[in-house]
Formats: sequence, structure tokens, C-alpha cells
Amino acid sequence: MSNLKAPSSPSPATNDFRSDTFTTPTPTMLAAMVNASFGDDVYQEDRITTEFQREIARLTGMEDALFMLSGTMGNQIGVRVHLNQPPHSVLCDYRAHVYAEEGSGLAVLSQAMVTPVHPANGIYLTLDDVKKWTVLGDDVHTAPTKVISLEVTLGGVITPMEEIQKISEFAHAHGVKVHCDGARLWNASAASGHSVSEYCQYFDTVSMCVSKGLSAPVGGVLASTYSNIKRARWLRKQQGGGIRQAGVLTAPALVALQEIWPTMKDTHEKTKKLEKDLAALGVVPQIPVDTNFYFIDAKRSHLDMGILLEQCGKFNVKLMDERISLHHQISDEAIESLKAAIAAAVQITKALSSGYVSKATSGGYYITSKMNEYS
Repeated sequence: MSNLKAPSSPSPATNDFRSDTFTTPTPTMLAAMVNASFGDDVYQEDRITTEFQREIARLTGMEDALFMLSGTMGNQIGVRVHLNQPPHSVLCDYRAHVYAEEGSGLAVLSQAMVTPVHPANGIYLTLDDVKKWTVLGDDVHTAPTKVISLEVTLGGVITPMEEIQKISEFAHAHGVKVHCDGARLWNASAASGHSVSEYCQYFDTVSMCVSKGLSAPVGGVLASTYSNIKRARWLRKQQGGGIRQAGVLTAPALVALQEIWPTMKDTHEKTKKLEKDLAALGVVPQIPVDTNFYFIDAKRSHLDMGILLEQCGKFNVKLMDERISLHHQISDEAIESLKAAIAAAVQITKALSSGYVSKATSGGYYITSKMNEYS
């Protein structure tokens, strides 16, 4: 008999602010994996995978859905189903994951030019941005825009629904398809009060992740029309994503929808509380804090990020850069430790800039004579 059982200890992600990708499967998810169906999904015979895909289709209001091995796979295939023969181009925010973080996938897999746009408001794309940079017509010097990709959320910021609607209507009026990188669409829905289907009505394809804030171990899902999903299934197989016993992966994804998605509002509230507490320390964000991300504006906060990362190590919290990511497994104790690390880093940075302390070769700090003069 097996001695394997679900772990009862806290997740190792309780103090990990690097990303919501560090979330780990819950005991309920692991139990669901043990009890998963074992049908062959390449032949569309797995019961739980079919159930998961139907649930996603229902939530999105789309005709069909297809489990993907990652959000990147969902994005790349989601864009590619709309593209045929080059020349063609994809318009997106210059920070968009589909462009900046997916190994040049648009160039390699879709042979597409990319038009990376800097939003005029510095936060999210608007119809004016899209109109300015969309390439229309048949000028032989150009690569016409065939897909506009919007990331919801981007940096945790919620693009207003009316802006999404205007961009969608403009695109469709010119025969341009609209893809949603909805890796964190779950967060947008939880924070805005708009249902997932309200967002998805404006998109031709929507890719969502289950392995980020939802904390399932693997994967994402693409939702679209029957014909697009039929082609996506072919492309997924081509890219090595044809899964046999997919139920062991889709079973925890189903649990994530039921168990974790409802907790996102609490995570967002904790992030907003953190924003207020950091403001009291003189620390400000780069962009609005709408969901589970806080991006430190190190320059405006007069904060040395190298010092902050050192302090995070001392206070036993994990941070990688200016982005602070909260998720359902972050503990209240870890949040307090993070605030203590930031407070210490602010104090040390200020003292260093004033010449009150110097950095020792060992990585510590020591008081200078100038500090003694003012003590």
C-alpha cells in the first residue's frame, strides 16, 4: 500500500512575493489528482478534461475551450489561429507578455511582425492608441494589423470595460481580430465585479492561466469558437501539447475555480492595505494598485532596491524586483515581515544618502563619524 498522502504543512509560497506563479497545489487539488479520470485526451476521451473545458466555455460565454500546458502556449496558439499567410502584424502593449516574455513566439510560430505600443496614459491601451498604431490597407511596404492583443490584467491594472469595448468595435469594423491574454482575467473579474463572460464578449480568443493565482500545478486554457478550437487542438498537438491522461492536470484546475477564485477579493484587499501601509513609509507605486500587484517606484520612493533585497533576505521574505505579488497563500506574518524589510531599507537608503552610514565590505552597515556628530 502507498504511504503517499496530501501534505498538511503550509505551502512553501507563504513568504514568496516574487510572483503568483509560486503558488502550490492545495491538499484538495492533490486529492483530485489522485482520483482523476484516466481517459486519453488526444482522442477527447477524458471525462474530467471535457468537464473542465465545458465549464470554461460556460464561464466565458464562448462556444468551446481547450486545456493548454501553459499560458504561453494558450497565447501563442490563440493569436496564431487568426493568422494565415504573412505579411501580417500583431498590435499590443510594449510590456505585453505575449510579446516581451514568450521567447519571440510571435515571430517564430506565427511569422508575425509586432507593433509594440506605449500607451499615452502610461497605464493601459486606449482606442486612441490603437487607432494611431493600427496598420490598415494593402500598402506593400507594410505588415497589416490582423490581431490586437490586450492583456487583462497588465501589471495588475484593470483596463476599463468601456475601453475594451471601443477597441473591440474598432478592430472588428476593420476585420481585425482581438485576442485577450487573460492570464489574470480571474483577478480582473474578482476586482471589477464584471463576470468573465462580460469581458470575453469583446474578444475572439481568450487565454487564461490556472497555475498562477489559482495555484493549480500546470496549465491554462483557451476559449473561442468551435472552429478556432478545432484548429487550436491541431496546433497544440503540433507543439507537443497533445496530452494523454490530461485528467490529472485538469482535475486540480477544476478545484481551483471552486476553491481559490473566490478568495481573490481577499487577496486584493490585502494588497490595497499594503499600499496604504507603504504610503506611510513614503513608498509609492509605479502604476495603480487594482488587484494583487504592487510595483515599487524605487526612484520616487528614494529606495535602493539592492538594499531592499538584502533586507528581504534578513526578514525571510522572497522578492525578486520592484514587483510585489500577493496571492492566497501569502501569510499575514509574511506581509508584516515584508513591511519591516521595506521600512529598514527606506531607513538605510536615507541614511546612506545623507552620509550617516556607510556600507561595510561584509554587506552590513556601520555608523560614520558624521552620524555621531548629529546623534
